[in-house]
Amino acid sequence: MLALNQALTAEQRLEKAVMSVMAHDKYVGLSSVLMVGDRTVSDTVPTACTNGRDEQYGRTFVDGLTDPELRFLVLHECYHKMYKHLTTWEHLYKKHPTLANVACDYVINIQLSDSDEGMGFIKMPKVGLIDEQYRDMDSAQVFHKLYDSLDEPDPNDDCGLGDGMDDHDWEGAEELTQGEKDDLGREIEEAVRQGALVAGKLGSGGARDLEALLKPEIDWREVLREFISTTCAGKDFSTWSRPNRRFVSAGVYMPSGISQQVKELVIAIDTSASIRQRELSAFLSEVKAVCDMVNPERIRLLYWDTEICGDETYGTTELSTLVQSTKPAGGGGTDVRCVNEYMTEHKIDPQAVIVFTDGYVYDWGTWSCPVLWTVYDNKQAKPDCGKVVHIGANKL
Repeated sequence: MLALNQALTAEQRLEKAVMSVMAHDKYVGLSSVLMVGDRTVSDTVPTACTNGRDEQYGRTFVDGLTDPELRFLVLHECYHKMYKHLTTWEHLYKKHPTLANVACDYVINIQLSDSDEGMGFIKMPKVGLIDEQYRDMDSAQVFHKLYDSLDEPDPNDDCGLGDGMDDHDWEGAEELTQGEKDDLGREIEEAVRQGALVAGKLGSGGARDLEALLKPEIDWREVLREFISTTCAGKDFSTWSRPNRRFVSAGVYMPSGISQQVKELVIAIDTSASIRQRELSAFLSEVKAVCDMVNPERIRLLYWDTEICGDETYGTTELSTLVQSTKPAGGGGTDVRCVNEYMTEHKIDPQAVIVFTDGYVYDWGTWSCPVLWTVYDNKQAKPDCGKVVHIGANKL
């Protein structure tokens, strides 16, 4: 037992802060998430750090915080885990590390500051980042707004935004195996669900907030961009079969570079009556915008219900007319397996397939290439293969 007037160690203060958060009516629902991973105090970490599972807190930094500030910091790291920031937004980190870090922090700090509602239980440390212009945005939206404001984006530039009150161990998160990432994702989702149930039963003021957190903090457009950009990016490589002619005259044989264009991208569109022309046009407009950057050799639109009802092909020079000229066909039942059968029969070998559907299918089929399911207005749909992103009825 501590003697009277004996100062608490950083470890003891951290444990006290965690217990205080777990006991507070507003945040009791976060108890299960707070129990995910390990939490340690480090002499080498400048502020705080998480890899999306484990947390580290700098001893000197903790010693310099008030109790409300330390509780804010604990919740800040908890939110990074709860939102799965370090796996969800990994591609943003690879594009610009600093902006990815601060974008996630802006989102969290606004939410936490609002949650205190003037109680004084938590208080953002002075080094924290907060800006009202990013209210109601997700991390990707903040990132792109910051990125677009730069004259010459440089991934190695800190952009004068400061370090904030924590670091994000993206490399550590990347070192997790896919199995570990999947297990961690399921553990966090279950922890949030349990927390929402506990908060609801106790009449906690945070119950509604936790219910909202069960909805993914992901913009479907961002998922679409990432899928097309990473799965369908052309490849540059060198070959010795064609020596570089610039060096041959000097008796030096060097490989020549070859750029490989994206061949074909299939967009398979469910026309079983639940998706209207307005939603289809909005979806195709976003696909076209991304393809303008990736520049595929062809885009093939396949309209389907229980069979392929329409097959349209657009070359590079025809993409500009895609949204206006396409003619949707079909409107019967729903059997997505017809898409794969049709591609096999007609020897269509795409680099990837994007399926736009309401998700009311009984068999998701088997696929020989990467597939992204964009499911409209049906959160219950859970494809058993490929990647999935849900689009709310008011998000198109």
